[in-house]
Amino acid sequence: MAHRISAGALVIHEDKILLVHHQRPGIHDFWVAPGGGVEGSETLEQAAAREVLEETGLTVNIIRPAYIDELWNTTDRGVKFWFLASLGGGSLSVSANPAGNESIVGAGWFGRDQLPQGKVFPDPLRHRFWSDLRLGFPNPIKLPLHRIAD
Repeated sequence: MAHRISAGALVIHEDKILLVHHQRPGIHDFWVAPGGGVEGSETLEQAAAREVLEETGLTVNIIRPAYIDELWNTTDRGVKFWFLASLGGGSLSVSANPAGNESIVGAGWFGRDQLPQGKVFPDPLRHRFWSDLRLGFPNPIKLPLHRIAD
């Protein structure tokens, strides 16, 4: 079983969250906060910021850890560290994405009542995230282990 450590950013700007649309017709179609695997000797925070830049063209300011997300399927096991972040600068553009295999087709800012239809990750975005945000994430919140698609 392969193991993966990854990091992502819950980027908040003007009471909206940044989400990236991943789509491969007939394979997958979902929206997710930007994130991906940690590379080399980078810190979790550096990985989260790099992934936002690669996937959206935006720079961010990492604020603090928000969620620890445990994931598994029949071939992989992973832990994703989600960080609360604010917008630093740049222009939103998915053409900045250097990894063509990511299948990113769009990105945007979404308010609590404006989240896209369909699958949205991480899971708390549709439920507890907004109240956790209001409380300021005083401590990282560990999410339950959950299965992801193979």
